[in-house]
Amino acid sequence: MAAHGGNKAIIAALAANLTIAVLKFVAFALTRSSSMLAEGIHSVADSGNQVLLLVGRKRSQRQASPEHPFGYGRERYIYAFIVSIVLFSVGGLFALYEAYNKYQDPHPIEGSFWWVPLAVLIGAIIAEGFSLRTAIRESNEVRGSMGWVRFVRTAKSPELPVILLEDLGAITGLVFALFGVTLTLLTDNGLWDAAGTAMIGLLLVVIAGVLAMETKSLLLGESASRSDVAKIEEAIESDGATRIIHLKTLHLGPEELLVAAKITVESRESGTQIAADINNAERRIRAAVPIASAIYLEPDLYHAEDAPTPVANGASTRAAADNETAPPV
Repeated sequence: MAAHGGNKAIIAALAANLTIAVLKFVAFALTRSSSMLAEGIHSVADSGNQVLLLVGRKRSQRQASPEHPFGYGRERYIYAFIVSIVLFSVGGLFALYEAYNKYQDPHPIEGSFWWVPLAVLIGAIIAEGFSLRTAIRESNEVRGSMGWVRFVRTAKSPELPVILLEDLGAITGLVFALFGVTLTLLTDNGLWDAAGTAMIGLLLVVIAGVLAMETKSLLLGESASRSDVAKIEEAIESDGATRIIHLKTLHLGPEELLVAAKITVESRESGTQIAADINNAERRIRAAVPIASAIYLEPDLYHAEDAPTPVANGASTRAAADNETAPPV
């Protein structure tokens, strides 16, 4: 799946989080609620994360250089991985630390502004709901009939899955905070506030772990989706004469795909004919999968003992029986 969109969802989430963060800190100052402090830090972390995503998106658009001949597309993955670290440390660990402190000193919500946290939390849930709706609309434009779990796990563009998980985590965390604050107000027992804060911390740690695992896979280098691999195979062999001996693909970035394949040629063909066959195959590949930005096709003679075999990671449905590898990438 190619990467599309995402900026609108990032900007909507950033605007919502900056506004909500200020309100949460005001509520904490008036009531000394640890849940409100944890949620305020959570919103600050989310705001920083959205800035990181925008920076990563911008830096990934730099032109290729001699030192980086395949460009900077993977920089988006690096910044998405940093997001998971920020969410884990600034958001999750701080909330757990604050929950521990509140457990040690479980004071009730202070002051005569007891209603402020409730108003802020309810308003924040509504604002985060609008942000989540924007992220869902943006995601629906690219995920097609794909389920949400599979979309998060297979998306090559990191921004939309990150925003989806952040917004979902934000709404869930607000519900936890509302739970802790409400029960603290009803029982005058600060332990409920500590419990809500701890639930927020655990939630953020889990979300950060999921994001870290998914972005780690992208950083290591993922193959094209199975549908794109099938399109590439069909494009190469559509002339009726060319056959694939083996094929490998690698995402250089969300919208940049490297294709390396060994293809058959006739023994009687001249060098000029072979070059023409390769050029035609490249044009067909780019027409079928426009994000194929780097294509390397190696001609070879096909032997009867060569047979297609599955690749473990599903990146390709073909491999060379003689254990030869694709050109270095």
